[in-house]
Amino acid sequence: MGRKRRRFRPLLTAAAGLLAAAPVAAQLDGNFDEAKVPAYTLPDPLTATDGTRITSARQWWKQRRPELVRLFETNIYGIAPPPPRHMRFVVTDLDRAALGGLAVRKQVSIYLDSAAGPRMAVLLYLPARANKPVPVFVGPNFHGNQAVHPDPAIAITPSWVVPAEGVVKGRATERSRGIDAAQWPIEEIVKAGYGVATYFTGDLYPDGDGKFAESIQPYYRTTASTPDRWGAIATWAWGLSRVYDYLATDHDVDAGCVIVFGHSRYGKAALWAGARDTRFAAVISNDSGEGGAALYRRRFGETIRVMNDYWFAPTYKTYADREAGLPVDAHELIALVAPRPVYVASASLDLWSDPRGEFLAAKAAEPVYRLLGAEGLATDAMPPPDQPVLSRIAYHLRAGPHDITRWDWANYIRFADRYLPAKRR
Repeated sequence: MGRKRRRFRPLLTAAAGLLAAAPVAAQLDGNFDEAKVPAYTLPDPLTATDGTRITSARQWWKQRRPELVRLFETNIYGIAPPPPRHMRFVVTDLDRAALGGLAVRKQVSIYLDSAAGPRMAVLLYLPARANKPVPVFVGPNFHGNQAVHPDPAIAITPSWVVPAEGVVKGRATERSRGIDAAQWPIEEIVKAGYGVATYFTGDLYPDGDGKFAESIQPYYRTTASTPDRWGAIATWAWGLSRVYDYLATDHDVDAGCVIVFGHSRYGKAALWAGARDTRFAAVISNDSGEGGAALYRRRFGETIRVMNDYWFAPTYKTYADREAGLPVDAHELIALVAPRPVYVASASLDLWSDPRGEFLAAKAAEPVYRLLGAEGLATDAMPPPDQPVLSRIAYHLRAGPHDITRWDWANYIRFADRYLPAKRR
């Protein structure tokens, strides 16, 4: 244990400047000392709540997996409604020579019910010279579709947007175009033979306190005080599945090779989407932390007590300061992706997201992968910064702060090249 603490001390020092920018309450709550991590015992992903030992793939699929999904729904994320029965997909923009001829650009409206009901706007870029359906990365964005690239043809979101450059009183303006482009290297992804699809989470649940009434939840007759009502993360994850519903109808997309990804809070949503919806071929979680890939029981960095209430089901907050009472932990969330490829990524200065807890969760998901005949995480020791482990359960610790960078993306593409059937062909 002493050796591990010494390894993390330089990271703690380097992170001090980042923590200074965090809210005061969050700083007071966060633990950044490995010596203060409490002793804990992780629940066994292969032991059912009635004590039955899960020893076969059939038991996993028929008994344990559905049980774990219910436990995550009722205790953490909330119960989302089934897919809408009357969805419509309308392509509002099609340019087969976008980005200087490099890409096909499509903008699609997903009507979740009637024309007067909720609507999602999806932005999709595909390689222009593809001669067959292509694999696609799909993930949510923070500030509207127009923020992921300066392409002037991208429609500016009319939904409420959190404060950012080019956002005035909650509304995106022309100046918001491309403000998040550094996190979305679309040209590089397209050149590698992949498509990229994204939607703005504000279309479904604006990412701010007191936005329940502006979300789609009242439309689905959700009551805010219901203990297991779906929170914002479950709503965003549900939206990712709705994007998949569209992609499955697009003949330019290989519906068997759609990779769901997300950064930060949207990394939590991506993991939950991939856990619930087995149509996603692979899952990538970037710096997702508590409520995502990091172990709850470690109580390192962010904790349940300081997390946004609206992200989760109301029941979730009852576990603040008693994380050991949770019937599940993050390793079982990752295990719900099995045997599909999953990539958990951390950043060395992002101690708020608990990089070690993310690595340990990825490793602890391994027994389920092995039960299903798949490779686990090909290392027993947490790798040093910038040395990715690209096994079926993949992990890397990027040097630097909480972010998603071109270096991260280069490794996600390598990972997809290795494990997606379409790319192997």
